[in-house]
Amino acid sequence: MMEIPKPQDAVHKAWLYRLLTEILDNSELSQNLCFKGGTCASMLGFLDRFSVDLDFDLKDTAKKDILRKEIHKIISGLGLQIKDESKNALQFFLKYDAPEQKRNTLKLDINDQAPRSNDYTPAKLSEIDRTALCQTIETMFANKLVAALERFERTGGVAGRDIYDIHYFFMHGYKYKPEIIEERRGTTVKEFLTTLIDFINKEVNETVINQDLNLLLSSTKFAQIRKTLKHEVLVFLNDELKRVFV
Repeated sequence: MMEIPKPQDAVHKAWLYRLLTEILDNSELSQNLCFKGGTCASMLGFLDRFSVDLDFDLKDTAKKDILRKEIHKIISGLGLQIKDESKNALQFFLKYDAPEQKRNTLKLDINDQAPRSNDYTPAKLSEIDRTALCQTIETMFANKLVAALERFERTGGVAGRDIYDIHYFFMHGYKYKPEIIEERRGTTVKEFLTTLIDFINKEVNETVINQDLNLLLSSTKFAQIRKTLKHEVLVFLNDELKRVFV
C-alpha cells in the first residue's frame, strides 16, 4: 500500500489511482502497457514511500497514435487538463483542481525504449482491485540502479528518491537482474557498480537528499534516514561489489 506523508497528499493519490484504474480498464491500453516505477513498487508492497507519477513501458507492437487517442479520451472523461504533452513520446503532465499552492499536477510517462531483458508478470493491485502486467522486482531494482546514474548524465540533476529506493531494495534483500544493467550500459556489472559508487561519492549530499525525500516520506521516516542514507547505500554497493566479483 502506498503511504502518504501528508494529509493533503491523499488528493494526489486519489487522482493517481483514478487515472490508473481507467487505464487498466481500457483494453487497448492495458494490453500494451507494462506498469513500473515508484507508484507500481509502492502499490505492490516493494517500497514504502509516496510516489507522484504513473510510469509504464510500452510493448514493441503497440501503435502510439492509437494509444494517444485512448489516453486523450480518458483525460477528457476524468475532467483533467493537459498542462503539457510531448509530441513524440507518450508523456503527459495533467492538472487537476486543487487549492492554491498545493500539489495539482501528475505525470503520465510511457517509455517506448524499454530494455529487451526486462521481465514482467501479472500482479494484483489490491488498492484499486485491478490486475496489471508489472515489472518484476528484479527488473525494477536493476533499472533503478541505472536510473540513478543516467538521470545525472541526462539532466545534471540527482534525485534523492533514486538513492532511497536503492537503499530500500538492498535493505529488504531484493535481487537485481544483471542482464538489464549490461544491456542499458553496454558494460559489465562490475564496471557499472564501480562507476555508480564513484558517482554517489561525488554527487550525492544531504542537500540533494533533503530536496526530494522530505516530500515523499513521513517526517519520522525522513528524520531516521536522511543523515545515514548516502553512507549506507555506499556500504551496500561496496559489499555487493565484493560479494559478486572478488
